[in-house]
Amino acid sequence: MSTFTDRLRAASEATHSLLCVGLDPDPARLPVRDAAEFNRTIVSATADLVSAYKPNLAFYEAMGMPGLRALEKTVQHIRNAAPHSIIIGDCKRGDIDSSAAAYATAMFDVWGFDCVTVNPWGGMDTVEPWLTNTEKGVFIWCRGSNRGAADIQDLAVSGVGNLEQPLYLRLARRSQQRASQGNLGLVVGATAPQQLSDVRGICPDLPILIPGIGAQGGNLTDSVRCGVDTNGRLAVINASRSVIYASSGSDYASAARHAASRLRDEIDAILDAMGLGWK
Repeated sequence: MSTFTDRLRAASEATHSLLCVGLDPDPARLPVRDAAEFNRTIVSATADLVSAYKPNLAFYEAMGMPGLRALEKTVQHIRNAAPHSIIIGDCKRGDIDSSAAAYATAMFDVWGFDCVTVNPWGGMDTVEPWLTNTEKGVFIWCRGSNRGAADIQDLAVSGVGNLEQPLYLRLARRSQQRASQGNLGLVVGATAPQQLSDVRGICPDLPILIPGIGAQGGNLTDSVRCGVDTNGRLAVINASRSVIYASSGSDYASAARHAASRLRDEIDAILDAMGLGWK
């Protein structure tokens, strides 16, 4: 039986791509009225360029039941148009074990996501219910891309040998200790390249989801160099607004394709320079 990490590697190899496109439909910015139609067009235009799609559930929940129906249609279309792709349910759920088990059932069995983002700040026991199916992945929110991430995640705590270390590194070490089934990874923002490098050093073989490229200002070269494993893989480099809103006009699909193609080519050029390109 393949693990989630195996599936992620296969998805990257299928398109020679580490790029993930975030599907975050904002009604105020959509060039069409229907979010499902918008997503369908974006996915169809980029399916051969990416290894993953990441719907952020907040945007769908904000639209009420129509938004949830749009999410359902979006997942179905990705399965049809890009069957190689990993679908990441960006939900950042976090709760006690019984609630976490119900959330896991919802995200994996009802919605059918391949993996999810999880908020672990209630303790590692809140993550455990998500890990029971090794074919399904969990990306633990370790170090955010937002401006205020340092307020808590960078706090100094007692670490190995009672030496102080940032809290996000403590979490990374705990995650590495727990990652024996091939289905656990971390979220580290592209806006924090030093933190990304530190986490990769502690977790050499874990997948890392890297948001913050594009509109949030994360540096692509730093994200690739600091985020990939020793083989140049297992980094999921996400771009959302800079791709899906590359144009607000009727050419939004072709503009999204152009933006995604440019990003993939830039990532590939960095990998080539590192001697880790696609064979």
